[in-house]
Amino acid sequence: MPKAILEFDLNDADDYMAHKRMIKADDLAGAIWEIVHNTKKGLEWSMDGKEMDKYDALYMVFDKIHDILEEHHINIDEIYN
Repeated sequence: MPKAILEFDLNDADDYMAHKRMIKADDLAGAIWEIVHNTKKGLEWSMDGKEMDKYDALYMVFDKIHDILEEHHINIDEIYN
């Protein structure tokens, strides 16, 4: 079986950030999957029958994305700067 060994110099700022991103990769993949496959239908059900302007709808979408990231323990400010 092929193996890969990733090495990071945690004293180097760029390597440290790359390491943080690497250890969050599964969480990020799960969050993206949730956003792509489940969010649209859930938001459609939430908005069904409600009168809302485009700004309310936009805030609802971004609130949902924020909730999904939080559910997957992703703080984007910690892994991207």
